[in-house]
Amino acid sequence: MELMRNIGAFIFLFLPFISLSQDENLLPIKNVDSLYREDQFYFGLTYNIMAEAPSGYSAIGLSGGLQAGFLRDMPINERRNLALALGLGFAYDQFGQNLFVGEDPSGNSIYRVLDGSVDYSENKFKMAMVEVPLEFRWRTSTATDYKFWRIYAGARIGYAYWYKSTFRQENNTVVQSDIPEFNPLRLSATLSMGYSTFNFFASYSLNPFFDNAVTEDGQKMDVKALKVGLMFYIL
Repeated sequence: MELMRNIGAFIFLFLPFISLSQDENLLPIKNVDSLYREDQFYFGLTYNIMAEAPSGYSAIGLSGGLQAGFLRDMPINERRNLALALGLGFAYDQFGQNLFVGEDPSGNSIYRVLDGSVDYSENKFKMAMVEVPLEFRWRTSTATDYKFWRIYAGARIGYAYWYKSTFRQENNTVVQSDIPEFNPLRLSATLSMGYSTFNFFASYSLNPFFDNAVTEDGQKMDVKALKVGLMFYIL
């Protein structure tokens, strides 16, 4: 009888723990998403440089850009560390420079590299674009790890729906928003690499800003943009 009382006391004391253990076994198991994507919003800040510019060209003042958009991630292997991404975005770029863009009385474009003898307070070229980015992606991410190394290489097709060249000096302002030689179709190669949210970004134009344009002294206007800066990705 004493043995039976001891067994009963033991069961009474540990019954709550046995019940709790059974309840825990009934809890749902959290599944890891094996089909995760790195769909991302992006935001970038860049410093802009004019490449392949005419002799005597120099950057003056602020030259920078902003970009933002969304990319749809499409993994192409079972591990899902390789992917393609296609998206839509917008970009605004500004170039401070000593390249004057104007027109003569007949409406023909004038491109002139200004020397130090010309005084002016502003000489900028600005444009706003809608862009379609395409990227080939490598990363070390997993379904549960949102901080990872990445290298994204790709290209962008853009269309400059607005652009303007502004030159200001005392008692004189020249604004050009209809430049026949300007090519609004913008093509560029891009590279993003880094860890987590902060990434190095670079972009280089594949086609010049102006088609069949020359400066007053006969130099070809094959200017392109090199943009370097930071890219921020947000899941």
